[in-house]
Amino acid sequence: MAVSVSFPSATPKFALPLLFSGQAQKEFFLNHSFSVVDALLQISVMDSISTPPLVSSEGECYRVTSPADGEWTGHEDEIAVFISGAWTYVAPSQGMTVYDRNIGASIHYDSSWQTAIEPGLPTGGTTVDAEARLALEELILALKTIGILANPS
Repeated sequence: MAVSVSFPSATPKFALPLLFSGQAQKEFFLNHSFSVVDALLQISVMDSISTPPLVSSEGECYRVTSPADGEWTGHEDEIAVFISGAWTYVAPSQGMTVYDRNIGASIHYDSSWQTAIEPGLPTGGTTVDAEARLALEELILALKTIGILANPS
């Protein structure tokens, strides 16, 4: 089992390791920062799960759900990134948006992770307006297509 690395000095938003004067093994710090930036740039996660997968590939990202288990214990709501054989955890920042590949939709962080809820299609009423209903159906389809609303499995 690999151990996650912590750094003595880091950036405030994503805790990227910073270099300092006279530092040995600067390439380790710099390469780790590049790996985290690579994972978070246009971020998508494989899935939102509570337990680490048995096998992971370099750079894979997951959103850790509650209750976290195994190596992810205590990292609920964070993004787990597999880098150099170990999990690196990135705490979400207010306004962060992540694309979840498993559900095919974007998830937004605003004090907690949230997905857009699909509105119900209009039914009933005394006057049926076919054009308005069609427009709403097309709008919902468009929101699903761009990943704002999840596509049901």
